[in-house]
Amino acid sequence: MLRSCSQNGSKTLRLTIGARYRPIQRYHYIQVRRVNNAPPWRPASTLDEWVGKEARPISLRQLMVFGRTLTEARLISSANYVRTELPTRLAHRIRDMQTLPYVVVTNPHISQVYELYYKAFETLRKVREIKTLEDNEKLCKKISQTLREHLTVIPQLAMGVIECQDLMKPEDMDKFMNTILRSRISRRVIAEQHLALTETFNSPWHFPDSPHTPSVGTEFVGEVFLKCNAGEVVNRCYNTILSHCSATYGPTTSLPTLKLSGHLDATFPYILSHLEYIIGELLRNSIQAIVERQKSSPRGWEETPPAIEVTVCEAPQHVIIRVSDQGGGVPRDILPYLWSFSKGPRSSQRLENLNQVPKMAATLQELRVSSDIPAPLHASSHPEAHERSDPIGSGHDSSLSSLSSRPSNLRLGMGLPLSRVYAEYWAGKLELHSLEGYGVDAFLQISKLGNKNEQLTMRASMDAV
Repeated sequence: MLRSCSQNGSKTLRLTIGARYRPIQRYHYIQVRRVNNAPPWRPASTLDEWVGKEARPISLRQLMVFGRTLTEARLISSANYVRTELPTRLAHRIRDMQTLPYVVVTNPHISQVYELYYKAFETLRKVREIKTLEDNEKLCKKISQTLREHLTVIPQLAMGVIECQDLMKPEDMDKFMNTILRSRISRRVIAEQHLALTETFNSPWHFPDSPHTPSVGTEFVGEVFLKCNAGEVVNRCYNTILSHCSATYGPTTSLPTLKLSGHLDATFPYILSHLEYIIGELLRNSIQAIVERQKSSPRGWEETPPAIEVTVCEAPQHVIIRVSDQGGGVPRDILPYLWSFSKGPRSSQRLENLNQVPKMAATLQELRVSSDIPAPLHASSHPEAHERSDPIGSGHDSSLSSLSSRPSNLRLGMGLPLSRVYAEYWAGKLELHSLEGYGVDAFLQISKLGNKNEQLTMRASMDAV
């Protein structure tokens, strides 16, 4: 872990290995420091104090119960939870980045993320206890600004780990990415949930005796969709991805149809954008694989492309979604790196593509055929969400997806690993089985009851220095 020994760094830098220090002369690093964007010196005592605090994980059920009956006291309680929880979780991830090799931290992309995290940490840790609604409004402005600034984090991290892939073991780099992205999801969840609850509280319809109470809005508590139907989500995602692929491949390309079966009436509480992203990535991969197999075959498909089969299975505690295609399976050279953020045979192409994505919210809604075609999924394909986007909505339309966009045909090489991070965040699973020469079966398992805590990495093993 990199720590400065003095504010002007006049003599030495210390690299901690375990609990032992090894002094290194400053002139060994001065040229690197000028070439790369090394993080500036900061006192470690403040960060140490926050790293010493434990994150307090939450469940979907807690979010639902807490936000269903919203009062001023509950809103202020939510504000104080966010006020202390965000800097705590940021502190742990900053410490994780400090434990990376020095040459990795000085990568310009990693260094930029480090500075964004430290800026957010310093801003949020200084917020005093929330006591009034006016205090809460000020907090919400700071949270919103931080969320907008952090839209650059995912592409910057992805480019950084690709450029540093030979400087760390692949398994260590992927573990770092998994942890930091999971933590990013957790911070967005609690931040956007509080922003949505604040918007709900400020709307007249949330009062029990209000004549403006909408029937659809009650299906959402903040960002949590109480009755998420897997079949409906699959259909909406398929139609959205199909429209993107039609525009990408042209009207002459035959695209696979969707065959949906199983327990289509099963419902469960979930954050809709998470499920849409996972399902959207699985369907997009399937459609692209089938089209490419069709183009690579001399005769193509004899009639029409084989359908993508999606089966929904409802168990007592889980809902399982299987996505099956006949796209030929995962190429042999890619299969070992299927879940890796850093390694793979197409790293150079991924890096080139990531340079075209300055911001990324990791939502299906930000996919665009063209940057000048606004086509958010919630507003166009989901009538319930469309109703909630009017002035009496509960804040679900405040998603950051409207502030970022990326071409739908641009392959970034992180759709599957990021989908698994989303799935595992709420104690779910995402597995993929490839049959070479035939196709792929993907299995998504979701907790049906909403009683599983978010899966966080509380503390890195290297924190106890």
